[in-house]
Amino acid sequence: MISKEKKELSEADIKAKFITPALVNAGWDEMTQIRREVTLTPGPVVVRGNLSSRNKKKKKFADYVLQKEKGVPVAVVEAKQNNYTVSHGLQQALGYAGILEVPCAFSSNGDGFASHDKTAHPGEDIETEFALEAFPSPDELWRRYKHFRGILDEQEALVTEPYYDDGSNKEPRYYQAEAINRVVEKVAQGQKRLLLVMATGTGKTYTTFQIIWRLWKAKKVRRILFLVDRNILVDQTLVNDFKPFGSVMTKIKNRKIDPSYEVYLGLYQALTGPDEEDKIFKTVSRDFFDLIVIDECHRGSANDDSAWKEILEYFNGAIQLGLTATPKETKYASNINYFGEPIYTYSLKQGIQDGFLAPYKVVRIDIDKDIHGWTPPPGMKDDLGNEIEHREYSQADMDRILVLNKRTKLVAQRVMKLMTATDPYQKTIIFCEDIDHAERMRMAIVNAAGSLAKENSKYVMRITGDSLEGKAELDNFIDPESRYPVIATTSELLTTGVDTKTCKLIVLDKSVNSMTTFKQIVGRGTRIEESQNKYFFTIMDFKRATELFKDPEFDGEPVVIYEPDEDDDPVPPDPNPDEDGEGGDGDDDDGIKKVYVSGVEVCILSERVEYLGEDGKMVMESYRDYSRKNILKEFTSLDDFLQKWSSAKKKTAIIEALAEYGIELPKLAQDVGKDYGDFDLICHIAFDQPALTRHERANNVKKRNYFTHYGDQARAVLEALLDKYADEGVASIENNSVLKLAPFNRMGTPVEIINGIFGGKANYEQAVQALESELFTQAN
Repeated sequence: MISKEKKELSEADIKAKFITPALVNAGWDEMTQIRREVTLTPGPVVVRGNLSSRNKKKKKFADYVLQKEKGVPVAVVEAKQNNYTVSHGLQQALGYAGILEVPCAFSSNGDGFASHDKTAHPGEDIETEFALEAFPSPDELWRRYKHFRGILDEQEALVTEPYYDDGSNKEPRYYQAEAINRVVEKVAQGQKRLLLVMATGTGKTYTTFQIIWRLWKAKKVRRILFLVDRNILVDQTLVNDFKPFGSVMTKIKNRKIDPSYEVYLGLYQALTGPDEEDKIFKTVSRDFFDLIVIDECHRGSANDDSAWKEILEYFNGAIQLGLTATPKETKYASNINYFGEPIYTYSLKQGIQDGFLAPYKVVRIDIDKDIHGWTPPPGMKDDLGNEIEHREYSQADMDRILVLNKRTKLVAQRVMKLMTATDPYQKTIIFCEDIDHAERMRMAIVNAAGSLAKENSKYVMRITGDSLEGKAELDNFIDPESRYPVIATTSELLTTGVDTKTCKLIVLDKSVNSMTTFKQIVGRGTRIEESQNKYFFTIMDFKRATELFKDPEFDGEPVVIYEPDEDDDPVPPDPNPDEDGEGGDGDDDDGIKKVYVSGVEVCILSERVEYLGEDGKMVMESYRDYSRKNILKEFTSLDDFLQKWSSAKKKTAIIEALAEYGIELPKLAQDVGKDYGDFDLICHIAFDQPALTRHERANNVKKRNYFTHYGDQARAVLEALLDKYADEGVASIENNSVLKLAPFNRMGTPVEIINGIFGGKANYEQAVQALESELFTQAN
């Protein structure tokens, strides 16, 4: 193919005609080893006000990922059109290679390849260029990968053991594959104490299943024990991720270990206890289990007096893998001390930036008696007629020692005010101090919810360890298809492990003294559930927990500070752009005698809102401000925008380009005005131009007698298109399907209109473009 013709080919043509054949000719299997158009990350969710959208500009998308086996990537290839140089895409490919942690990255424009090789020996060139026919073979790139990852020849069989494949072509996400491969590689290298740190919502159980499956299928391990501390975790795992193990898997129950199985799922409480006869793990030999996986290992396995530690030490010859969403605990106990440094960490911050986890906004609410404290007048009595101790009660005392009934009522009202203003059926968890507090909060929510609670008695349920009725509703609460219960009040039961995919609101009216507990609570909301329109969640904090527990490296910073008065709208508004702007399966009460007081008035001192930026840092901007900033990335000036808008064959191309940043103009219109068209929204928001409504623009065209040089039939069509623009916007008139609708369908079929009235498609499209030019002649 001559050079001129080649330069006119699209990127897709370059891949099909040159790059893919070169890979196949080098020995790469097109069906099993070449993955094309691989989405590595979907791009972060942008949250401003009560709106959210994806920033697809930050989506990471590799043209080719070459793999030794499914889930074992070894190299990345980036393709470019032929009017770019061979190495133009190499930096981009290196970025993807860094994500996948592979040593080789390649770029091609169809003329040849540019290569970056991290395994190059001293004195050798790291980056080179070579002909299409010289692309490295699978054996060569696998040799480089093994060298890069420290894999010996005798370890290769285990490292390449296939993933479980259910036939759905499901691929592990890049970080899941890396976590799985890291563990398998370390086991192959003889390491026996392993720690994985993966934020809640990132698929730890699926990752664990694939690890166990590959080690089990390779006969590296025969008997496996998966230890958890909540019964619901065992049940969820049995019927979901671990289901492929089928008949070789069992749940340890009735305080007996049946030796006829190979995969055992169990509560550590079911294996041990305070008395020697409770320690049923000792009924099997110390070498009975080859692999022990400890879920949520931050919950005590590192403590010398831990029941889990006792089990781990008994089976100390087994490979032991700890899983946690918390990289470390306190100075007194650290999972790192037992397992060693994590072999892989995937943080909440990274998950949010990649777009796999939901970002969050924090609504912090300060109540006067919490902040200033409360001292009862001398001789004041509580609701039971007992004299109240004369001292100052602080925020730490609220609902643990001192119960101000009006405070509980105020919290419930504030929660329901927010829910009513946004979505009264959004799944909500309210974390309380103890069971008593959870029950009082349930009653207060019922009263604050009014008709919503009357509609269904399960609108709010107390789900605590002592409540059979509440625990019976847990499956319904976490089921995305079940509306009720909507709100769960709890203390400890829902802090970990419960897969609440659709939870959109987490309320903290609980003193949290542990970073571990705080991370687990926040983890209840981090899952994205697109089918339920769940892209972000809100933390409503009445106890200042979100100020005390900041771990920016792992969690990122939350995302404008809003301090309304008591009667102001509870929904965090966009700022004015003109202004400067831990526990067991039950929730145990601690037995402290409480003081109940009904007559003390309380009020909200302040309320402020923070939004988590897509870069993990705190930002102070509205959806309007966010849109302005990113429009200016696409268009350097008003003249630049007007020129590109005017020259665009279809204006929807510009609208789609802005959508890549997460700018959805219909959402922006909610802030500026729903009657403004896309053109005026952009001009007004980004360039401070006066805005005209769509009807005003359409009327201006009519006043100029623009249609007089068209025949009667063509004029009727164009006038109808103008009316359609006034009603629906520019996208509606650029789609030829509009000609199937009224009033056009009374003028003829689309073919009759385009060919019969306008003399062909080219003439019709030219007439539409001329109409648009007339509509947008001026920016004001």
